Amino acid sequence: MGKRLLRYFLRLLIFLGITLLLVAGILYGVLYKCCQGPSAAAKTTFVTTFLETGQLKFVPKLVCSTEEINAIVDSNKMGKVEEQIDYSAIKIGEVEDPEVDPYEDPLGGGTEIHKEEIFDENGIRIEEVHGRTFLGKMLIIKDPSQVIVGTTYSGGWGEYGKNLDEIVKRYNGVAGVNGGLYQSDANKGGKPYGIVVSNGEIQYNHPSQKGLYLIGFSEDHKLIIADIDSMRNDASALKKFVQDNKIRDAVAFQEESSDANNHFVPLVVNGKGRELKGQGSGSNPRTAIGQRKDGAILLFVADGRGAGGHLGATASDLISVMLEYGAWNAANVDGGSSSSMYYNGEYEMTSVTFYYQHASWRLPDAFIVLPKN
Repeated sequence: MGKRLLRYFLRLLIFLGITLLLVAGILYGVLYKCCQGPSAAAKTTFVTTFLETGQLKFVPKLVCSTEEINAIVDSNKMGKVEEQIDYSAIKIGEVEDPEVDPYEDPLGGGTEIHKEEIFDENGIRIEEVHGRTFLGKMLIIKDPSQVIVGTTYSGGWGEYGKNLDEIVKRYNGVAGVNGGLYQSDANKGGKPYGIVVSNGEIQYNHPSQKGLYLIGFSEDHKLIIADIDSMRNDASALKKFVQDNKIRDAVAFQEESSDANNHFVPLVVNGKGRELKGQGSGSNPRTAIGQRKDGAILLFVADGRGAGGHLGATASDLISVMLEYGAWNAANVDGGSSSSMYYNGEYEMTSVTFYYQHASWRLPDAFIVLPKN
């Protein structure tokens, strides 16, 4: 009896081993076809998309040489931002023509002008945005003073962060999206990177990462997108910057492009889309924040990585969406599995990770929308 069971067990192991080898061979064949097949576009999308993931950056190297990867990255990245942001152009609560709101409806082909935007009781409207390779949701908040940075900070940072809905509820908010750069290993989510400011208080100040930008709000409720790379490893200089510029709420994200990473921050500066090569990036879930000239805040989240059959949004997609919705300035923030949106007690966009597909990843901070006073 014991020998018979042993034979069955060995046969099962052999069967499983052969099955795994076949699956691995098929997967490798698919990857090789994507990367070395006749479609240059498929190869570009494959490489740039995988390089932006947290755990699968190694995959392109299985079927592409380092030279090929570097060439693809170089032909699909963001141009340098030289122009300084004109914050004085933001006139909160004002429109250029009192008879016609300047908002253009991208879902109507970019030509329909709304004489009056319809907001809910908290001054918020939400719209669905359809792209070629993504589905997104846009929150438009009329009063920028309602948008803050909410955190899990309680005199210190714990090992574990909170789901987006928990952070929103902690501040009695009505909506929110994920925020800045953070340590996402094992989905613990308790440690931010760079800088975190909430209600004028610096809660985290360790600018050790390359290419950091501060993204947040000044006391006069203007969206600040500031390159702070010159203050790397200089917490005192960054503290002075926050104080001198009267930053009330902020997080950090990273501007860095190599074969190991592909983060980017500025999308729209002074009403003009950032120059880019190719699509500017791969296709992935994204979260972006912008501000119109009338002060209204734009919070956008796109899906991807197979969610709903979508690959995700590229940098080019984000720029196009933000311009269509009238952004004067706009920035990309943390995306991928972190991208999520919560509104009126429900998740509008959830993490694309299978085991968190009905919630968000654990986060240390988020952009929160407070109820209207």
